[in-house]
Amino acid sequence: MVNSYRQKISLYLEDLESPTGLAINLAILGLIFISLGVFVAETYSIPNGWKIWLDRLDLAIVIVFALEYLVRLWCAESKLKFIFSILSFIDLLAIVPLLIGFADIRFVRIFRWFRILRIIRFFELQIFVFQIKTEDKVILARILLTLFSIIFVYSGLIYQIEHPVNSQAFANFFDAIYFSIVTMTTVGFG
Repeated sequence: MVNSYRQKISLYLEDLESPTGLAINLAILGLIFISLGVFVAETYSIPNGWKIWLDRLDLAIVIVFALEYLVRLWCAESKLKFIFSILSFIDLLAIVPLLIGFADIRFVRIFRWFRILRIIRFFELQIFVFQIKTEDKVILARILLTLFSIIFVYSGLIYQIEHPVNSQAFANFFDAIYFSIVTMTTVGFG
């Protein structure tokens, strides 16, 4: 009986064809984007009430990701294989701030940007959700997602490192994105 529950839950976590699996995966995808939006919003000067509300929302999302990770671990046939898989490692990086969060270690917030890499899970062959039906379109979608992920993570690292010492030039996340794109494309700042 327990095995049938594990198999059913595992199917829903991986399946994009059934309505339940699709809803679960779209909810996870939505939480990823909300989490990224919370991070970007927190780089701006916002009222203290909004900051508290955004921190609570982010904590709730990280708790959901931690529960999802534990459920995936519980459902995995080979626990060791699951723990050492790339997607599992990315999921773990997304929840590390929750696990360590009792001390003031703000530098660990860098790992929040790795949540975007969780979206790669949705780009398996023949995805119905995004209406990607040919292999060329799947490859193009993966390339664009990887490019977006690299820019986002790179910008996050730049913001995290530069903002404390150069807050005039890197006042918010979009300043870091501008710097990242200009640097990676080597077009210059002119």
